[in-house]
Amino acid sequence: MYKRSGFLALTTAGIVLCTAGLAPSVSSAAGGTGDEKGSYAESNGLTADDIRLINTLNEKALELGRPGKPVADGLPSATESLRAPAAGGRVTPPAEPLDRMPDAYRAHGDRATTGISNYIRKWQQAYSHRDGQMRQMTEQQREQLSYGCVGVTWVNSGPYPTNKLAFASFDENKYRDALENSGPRPGETRAEFEGRMAKQSFDEAKGFNRAREVASVMNKALENAHDENAYLSNLKTELTRKNDALAGEDGRSNFYSALRNTPSFKDRNGGDHDPSKMKAVIYSKHFWSGQNPRSASEKRKYGDPDAFRPERSTGLVDMSADRNTSRSPAKPGESYVNFDYGWFGDQKESNPDNTIWTHANHYHSPEGGMGPMQVYESKFRNWSAGYTDFDRGTYIITFIPKSWNTAPAKVKQGWP
Repeated sequence: MYKRSGFLALTTAGIVLCTAGLAPSVSSAAGGTGDEKGSYAESNGLTADDIRLINTLNEKALELGRPGKPVADGLPSATESLRAPAAGGRVTPPAEPLDRMPDAYRAHGDRATTGISNYIRKWQQAYSHRDGQMRQMTEQQREQLSYGCVGVTWVNSGPYPTNKLAFASFDENKYRDALENSGPRPGETRAEFEGRMAKQSFDEAKGFNRAREVASVMNKALENAHDENAYLSNLKTELTRKNDALAGEDGRSNFYSALRNTPSFKDRNGGDHDPSKMKAVIYSKHFWSGQNPRSASEKRKYGDPDAFRPERSTGLVDMSADRNTSRSPAKPGESYVNFDYGWFGDQKESNPDNTIWTHANHYHSPEGGMGPMQVYESKFRNWSAGYTDFDRGTYIITFIPKSWNTAPAKVKQGWP
């Protein structure tokens, strides 16, 4: 986001970022497929080198966050982070006093913005609770947070996001009709046209609502289920009663194994193998479809229409082919980030347009060229509009202990 030409440029870039792309059209917001924001680099004032560093660090975070990785091999210290060339100057923000209240965010339209330290203060006041007690964000949590958009989700969900239980909505009829009754724009290749039509056939609002519907069923099944078999039985019964196609998922599928594969479910200070102590919550990931290194270069540039489509009856998206690979440039000078994460939690607001999504611009680099990390609270219309970097938006269910309050039912944008 930040330029390299002093304080004035920093301030100007910050204002541009806070005001750019905040009012997508109704048609684009409904499907979450508009390109009004342009590329992430253009909208956030990032250079090609900035994007390279962001993508490198995102990939490093993925490796550090893999399940089963020993704690001793965990995140580097703040000093190591600052020294590491690949990190581009990423540092861990300092600790914040537990009793210090956060300042108001800078609000504009559908987005409110604040610095990472102020977000830590808000997190400690509103989200940090464990068993009713406020907690100071630990050094490890501050290290996780410093990774940017994925850091916000990481620090709230516990483990690094694994993205296995993802949902989306794709209109097959709309896509087929577009291919049959329209064609490429002037100067547009067939591959570019097909990729654009596929992107416009996804509806993020419907994908989000499907994830919320499933999470609600899961949370009902968790109630009074004190072992996994009871939870699975409750879940199967409720899905069958609703005539939901997920009832027919294989018992070994990601859907039925999601709870047992959640680290905090097995932790004696978390779920302690008791499903009734857990709750299903939601986050979102935006990414690019053309990730297969063996596919045609056109698909890596303009999208793979067949990749990461949801299963029609269940809405589940097979994310096993997601390599966090960024979009390939179609023209010289183009540069794209590899993903964007948004944290939702367990909000109860029924209207998707009024829900709040917490995300960030890039990793924390206060002394580097990009500058300090900014945290955003965006309404759904802003979050789902996306960038040209991404043609897929999934809504993902994970589990956290009920004793954690990183998913408050009500999120007030910008903090009063």
